[in-house]
Amino acid sequence: MIVRAAGGLVVRETGGRRQLAVVHRPRHDDWSLPKGKLSEGEGWSEAALREVEEETGLRCELGPELGRSRYRVGKGRLKYVRWWLMHPLGGEFAPGDEVDELRWLAPAEALELLSHEHDRELVRTALGSNKDPR
Repeated sequence: MIVRAAGGLVVRETGGRRQLAVVHRPRHDDWSLPKGKLSEGEGWSEAALREVEEETGLRCELGPELGRSRYRVGKGRLKYVRWWLMHPLGGEFAPGDEVDELRWLAPAEALELLSHEHDRELVRTALGSNKDPR
């Protein structure tokens, strides 16, 4: 069985500096980019926007699709994630059972904190060069 998920690289500009939203998931005790499984009948980009809002409290504007990740999760299942660039339009983070902390970090700080290589690779690919992903 393949687990289908979608998520966002949520980017904001503060004081002329780019920051990324990174979330802590207490169930896994890890730091990751916001994402989640598609609901029945839901489209990929719809799921990405919904999951980012559920995990971060932020309503976001959808930007370009950034790429895809594939990796193994519990019981050897394959997880397939599609990612979009997102910019927050409003909302506010509130800790919950699924995500208990959100940090806004510079890309280099996010690379140090993220627990999974597939998340770090997405950040490096999307923001690692001088290109502006807007």
